[in-house]
Amino acid sequence: MILFVSCKQNEDKYHSLTDKIKDKSNPYHGTSIHSEKYLEDMDLIEITEGEHTFLIPERKGKIKSYACIECHSKPLDQMQNSVDSKKAHWDIKVMHANSNTMNCTTCHNGKDMNTLTSLTGNKIDFNRSYQLCSQCHTNQFEDWKGGAHGKKIAGWVPPRASITCVNCHNPHKPSFEKRWPARFNTQTVKERKEELEH
Repeated sequence: MILFVSCKQNEDKYHSLTDKIKDKSNPYHGTSIHSEKYLEDMDLIEITEGEHTFLIPERKGKIKSYACIECHSKPLDQMQNSVDSKKAHWDIKVMHANSNTMNCTTCHNGKDMNTLTSLTGNKIDFNRSYQLCSQCHTNQFEDWKGGAHGKKIAGWVPPRASITCVNCHNPHKPSFEKRWPARFNTQTVKERKEELEH
């Protein structure tokens, strides 16, 4: 006796969960949902990373001190000791990695301060600073490209727009500060206060 078995036992079943998700993700007929009206007043640029194409905020226009070469007209060691040094940002401390691993020139191009520099010395545009982050943070970068890491602008409906690494993380000190929730239990505050007094 020969028995034929099909993985698709009836027409209502899918071969796999992925097939079901793909089918159910197709736009509903006669419905057009999009996020364009929420993005109208934003200055966005389109990027393609691998198989993903989406929008990100334009960054250079938002950087107060851009273009950098307006001030960075001499080598850094000469500027640090000059009269103009009080205008500079010498107070920035890199709290990103061990100082033996990372310093200012790990990311900034001393010969062209209007660009960032990769670990291999290639220029990276400030609008694509995520490419700099992706050199070390590969898992987060892959998640970000796919939409699992970071924040969407105007939600998940197309066109997809996502903020970049530097919109959430300070590149010089990327970890988040610990802080109290916006609303917290007043009883817990009283208990902690009593503990401190004893």
